[in-house]
Amino acid sequence: MADQAHILVVIPHPDDAETRSAGSIARWVREGKEVVYVVCTNGDKGTGDPAIRPEELVGIREKEQLAAARILGVREVIFLRHPDQQLEDSPDFRREIVRLIRTYQPETIVTIDPYERYLSHRDHRKTGLVTLEAIAPAGTDTLAYSDLTEKGLKPHRVKELLLCGFEGHDYRADISDTFDIKIAALKCHHSQVGDRPEFYYHMKERARTEAEAEDYELAEAFHRVEVDWESITLSA
Repeated sequence: MADQAHILVVIPHPDDAETRSAGSIARWVREGKEVVYVVCTNGDKGTGDPAIRPEELVGIREKEQLAAARILGVREVIFLRHPDQQLEDSPDFRREIVRLIRTYQPETIVTIDPYERYLSHRDHRKTGLVTLEAIAPAGTDTLAYSDLTEKGLKPHRVKELLLCGFEGHDYRADISDTFDIKIAALKCHHSQVGDRPEFYYHMKERARTEAEAEDYELAEAFHRVEVDWESITLSA
């Protein structure tokens, strides 16, 4: 149980967690919850600068991600280092996520909504889909990836799933007091956002929009699934 974390954040690229959920992450850490990141790709294609070599960009983006995680208080960052734009819904990728779910036994998993829109980044779709499949049934069936079970990584049932997307929101987190931390973490990703005041303005306007129906100023919105394991078992 030494590795157990409250929240596992499974994202496709370095910077995705900060863009979509850093305000919430900072708030969870303040509340005493331990957060672990899983970054699925190495981000080696995330630039418009043809002069940067892919292997150079990988090193830059990992350093940026680690710096952002430190600002937020994230306990650990795990880099799976798959090539950018090449994630697949495969047994091997699913196994990696199952192993991490069983290792950290999180109460909550945060990931990308794989159904958020038609024209979304394929790595976003694949990360969300494989994470959902790793939660159930692969993560809960004893005979699924039985070699992991034999190594002591027993099946685990998460309690809650928070899906980051641009529509279908039914859950909002108040980030009014942690928005500045979110921006500080985002600024670590200089290779992605640089010195662009308009980007940070857009982020604040989006946070205001997502809090419109609430009694606070700024929010991050998710689709929340409180996992009903009895219902899942009956329908299996």
